[in-house]
Amino acid sequence: QVQLGESGGGLVQAGGSLRLSCAASGRAFSSYVMGWFRQAPGNEREYVARIDWSGGATYYAESVKGRFTISRDNAKNTVYLQMNGLKPEDTAVYYCAAASGYVGDYALRIAAKYTYWGQGTQVTVSS
Repeated sequence: QVQLGESGGGLVQAGGSLRLSCAASGRAFSSYVMGWFRQAPGNEREYVARIDWSGGATYYAESVKGRFTISRDNAKNTVYLQMNGLKPEDTAVYYCAAASGYVGDYALRIAAKYTYWGQGTQVTVSS
């Protein structure tokens, strides 16, 4: 089992940056695909990015490609989401999640494919 906890959210002006962290505890963190999702009020949980166990393969939603970067440090059991060029439409609660499987599987854009979830951290981007 894996326990996840996000941090690093906050209020930032449009064009600014934030780095989210997701600390994991439990066994075999390095064997999981890690993903970031977000959910704005009234919306479904939306896929943002995912990364394979080694950190060598990353995938992004089109809406964040070129602005966000996902990375991981298995020695620290932590996955990161660097967010640059933030826009008001990026405002949401951001969640990290862990899944088993192959990172290239398109299905890993679906929240239901992830087994473990953190509690979320709020990101608010003002215009």
